[in-house]
Amino acid sequence: MNKIKVLHVGKRIREQIILNDINLEFQDSKIYGLIGRNGSGKTVLLKCIAGFMKPSEGEIWFNDKKIGKDVKFLENMGFILNTPGFLLELSGFKNLQYLASINRRAGKKEISEAMELVGLDPKNKKSVGKYSLGMRQRLGIAQAIMEDPEILILDEPMNSLDEQAVEEIRNILLQLKEKGKLIIITSHNKEDIEFLCDEVYQIRQGIIKKIEKI
Repeated sequence: MNKIKVLHVGKRIREQIILNDINLEFQDSKIYGLIGRNGSGKTVLLKCIAGFMKPSEGEIWFNDKKIGKDVKFLENMGFILNTPGFLLELSGFKNLQYLASINRRAGKKEISEAMELVGLDPKNKKSVGKYSLGMRQRLGIAQAIMEDPEILILDEPMNSLDEQAVEEIRNILLQLKEKGKLIIITSHNKEDIEFLCDEVYQIRQGIIKKIEKI
């Protein structure tokens, strides 16, 4: 069983306290929701968990490995943080092929399957620069899942998606949960949180607390 433990994590940027003594535990086969206003610290917490940002205090562990010490980044992770960025002159498939070449865990078959799963045509030669915002978001989700990661960290995964796409992505996330994935999402949409999440945490002024589903 995979576990992420967040132990007494704090984060200060200059003199501002962004996170204050955060303690959490996540395990696989569950979807966790983080809610809070813009600037509440949700994205900073996700970056600390992923290893993209170092906490000012505390520790984050993935199983028996300390993030930032034993491993630089969270292992076997798919993620969307902020708006997905791509090479605008390349097609969606070429973008994912380029990203997949870094870890070499996904080939043409896995890339095509991930794109088709989120409703994109891997044979479409259209450059990402001509994609709609919704298509770019779908491509970002395909990027996150194409390597079949054990952990998904998704910051506002439903951004810019229409109603049908939201329903499709929700179903994909539930299927991934049933396969044993550990999934952490943020969302401003109460329906996403209610429909998807097993546990919900609210961040307010850097302090986190578990809440009943909305």
